[in-house]
Amino acid sequence: MQRRTLLLAAPAVLVLPRHALASERVFYTPGLAEEAMDQGKTVFLDFWTYWCTTCAAQDRVIADLRASDPAYDAAITFITVDWDEYSDAQISRDLGIPRRSTLVALMGREEIGRIVAGTSRQDIKTLMDAALVAATS
Repeated sequence: MQRRTLLLAAPAVLVLPRHALASERVFYTPGLAEEAMDQGKTVFLDFWTYWCTTCAAQDRVIADLRASDPAYDAAITFITVDWDEYSDAQISRDLGIPRRSTLVALMGREEIGRIVAGTSRQDIKTLMDAALVAATS
């Protein structure tokens, strides 16, 4: 009888500081998004957490779209809201954010649109394009 040895390795866990996970990411602090909205800016809020696979998929799409068209960064204020830290914060309650992996585009305090747990490149592009149109109109 021939025996085969199967080695099982526990998945490696890599813990990086938040700033190392995404370049160009601006993290929410209380008042940051609210001030931009009160100034009438177009704001794209990404309710995110480092351990969420859906958030990671959204992040890849957003980063790719931003890299492919500098107009997004020129016109839209992108802010990442750490869900682990701010899930019960006033901004989350005011906007009725149901969960992490929620993307919300706003013009001032008026919501342009949102995506909840969606990772479709086309859907995210459509939301970002709507924000861009609002910002440049």
